[in-house]
Amino acid sequence: MTSPILIGCAHGTRGEEGQATIRALLDDVRASTGLDVREAYVDVQDPRIDEVVKAIPEGQGISAVVVPLLLAGGYHVYVDIAQAVEHRADVVAAPALGPDSRLIDIVVQRLDEQGVERDATVVLAAAGSSDPRSQADTDAAAEMLRERWDGPVRVGFAAGTKPSVADAVEQARTNGEEGVVAVASYLLAPGFFQSKLEQAGADFVTPPLAPHPALLEIVADHFNDLIS
Repeated sequence: MTSPILIGCAHGTRGEEGQATIRALLDDVRASTGLDVREAYVDVQDPRIDEVVKAIPEGQGISAVVVPLLLAGGYHVYVDIAQAVEHRADVVAAPALGPDSRLIDIVVQRLDEQGVERDATVVLAAAGSSDPRSQADTDAAAEMLRERWDGPVRVGFAAGTKPSVADAVEQARTNGEEGVVAVASYLLAPGFFQSKLEQAGADFVTPPLAPHPALLEIVADHFNDLIS
């Protein structure tokens, strides 16, 4: 019996480094699972998710699983991806990758790699969305980080909602949180949003989460949860 196709659906970016990072992640998923892995995007890049779904032959059972390469739910998960699969009973969509404690493991590892002391203030920097479901997922991720981190943990957004990452850094500095302020990237890949984090005025800015072996586990788990 042929295994369902895994469609890894990312946001999309015009940056070549970000595009290469997502494709490398999908290549690693393909190599580690042996699955037929297709790439798709909800914005900016082609192929778009609806086109990829339409190109998959209809079959009995589950023909494909869409795994959002997004760290929080929101419009792209609940509207763009949901609409792409709504008329295909044989194509199902998994939830966003986060919140997941393994993502926070990567965040903490990135902070440690930068030499950030555990009592520093950390701004968990997400892409941002006006969708309250996305904001709730980011808040849940911040709570997970607070359980692991000794210093204060704030949330900032690169776009879509407030506070901005720059505002969160400034608020930390003016709120009596003395010492180092670090921005922990809660983004999957480099691109425009990561560049905004680097301009936020923090003492440290960590790189995005990909590449990392834990991401392969999370993507595979989201796929397997829907075919088991």
